Amino acid sequence: MSVSLPRSYYHATRQLDLASTSALQGDETTDICIVGGGVTGCSAALHLAERGYRVVLLEAGEIGHGASGRSGGQILPGFGTEMPAIENAVGLDAARRLWAMSCEAVDLTERLIARHDIPCDLRHGYVHAAVKPRHAKAMQAHTERMAKIYGYTGERWLDRDALRDHVRTDAYLGGLFDAAGGHLHPLNYTLGLARAAERAGATLLARSPVTRVERGDVTRVMTASGCVRCNAVVVACNAYLNGLVPQLDGRIMRVSNYIIATEPLDAALASRILPSDPAVSDANFVLDYYRLSADRRLLYGGEVSYSGREPRALDRRMREKMSALFPALTGTRIDYRWGGDVGITLNRAPDFGRLGDTLYYAHGYSGHGMALAGLAGCLLAEAIDGEPARFDEMAAIPHRRFPGGERLRVPLLALATTFYRLRDRW
Repeated sequence: MSVSLPRSYYHATRQLDLASTSALQGDETTDICIVGGGVTGCSAALHLAERGYRVVLLEAGEIGHGASGRSGGQILPGFGTEMPAIENAVGLDAARRLWAMSCEAVDLTERLIARHDIPCDLRHGYVHAAVKPRHAKAMQAHTERMAKIYGYTGERWLDRDALRDHVRTDAYLGGLFDAAGGHLHPLNYTLGLARAAERAGATLLARSPVTRVERGDVTRVMTASGCVRCNAVVVACNAYLNGLVPQLDGRIMRVSNYIIATEPLDAALASRILPSDPAVSDANFVLDYYRLSADRRLLYGGEVSYSGREPRALDRRMREKMSALFPALTGTRIDYRWGGDVGITLNRAPDFGRLGDTLYYAHGYSGHGMALAGLAGCLLAEAIDGEPARFDEMAAIPHRRFPGGERLRVPLLALATTFYRLRDRW
């Protein structure tokens, strides 16, 4: 039977409205123009406004329209790639500082929520689950290495029995538990940052897609109905860059991901599934992830598309995977299903940088953006205000364009993903 599904569970349960997000009409003059109204842009607007800058933020849709308001809502330390890859790219000393910044990103998220009284259902606890024996072996070695080299002891290896204190399923051989990680309502968090930026003096303009950026002595950010003249521009579009800055073409890939939300579960059933209420993801390359919402729905995410077209039989596949993990949920009603686009880089590390002295960007969080994007806004503000050291350290991570050029880039990535899907099976 065909069911009409709302845009997303998050949109249906938003708790915040902004003072005014009308579209840009005519000309504006400001110190800094930010393009993109997700976590990166809203955090940058907040931190810049708090430093005394005049800020105008332009968002093509509504604030939080992209991945920031549609994601799995996981708040995690680290990056989309393992730390040895970061070490190989920038050296061990720099990698240690980058790891510390990723932990700071989690702490910053909590501080921003508390300071600005953001109602986003923050809860603690994260499980990274081992599906295969090789996952379990790698996780135990990872935990020992992180303690030895980075002094990070927040992760604990749990065998199958111990893991059941957090996740009740027979599908996993064990997993890592990290009390520092957690989860939240991503749209309400993004809107909370936007509200805080407004209160700090930033101007937020929605439904204002930027058509081009003209850099010069004065930078001009153009829309169909107006222009913002500014001293510098922050590009925070992530997966929605859409050729706005040609120099960045090919550095990130837009990938669609999908989430379903069940009907509310009774308290006893919810506690039998996720007794400690953690966020969970598995260790497969094409991973699945899930958590409970504040009203005890299971939010289950996974599946990818590189073409922008929804995968075939998406509902059935998502239901089957959810029910295989938790047989008690077989037949449970699905109330919501939605998709969203994330930006990934070739090496799965975030891509920060600047073009000349007037254009700054941060994107490509590769699935780790909810915490890192908030820190990116802080680092962007530091750099623009004459304190570039920490931003430049992030920007020192080298990046290459995806191979294949405009025509073959997506097919090649899809082919590589197919290989890893097959590898996930053994």
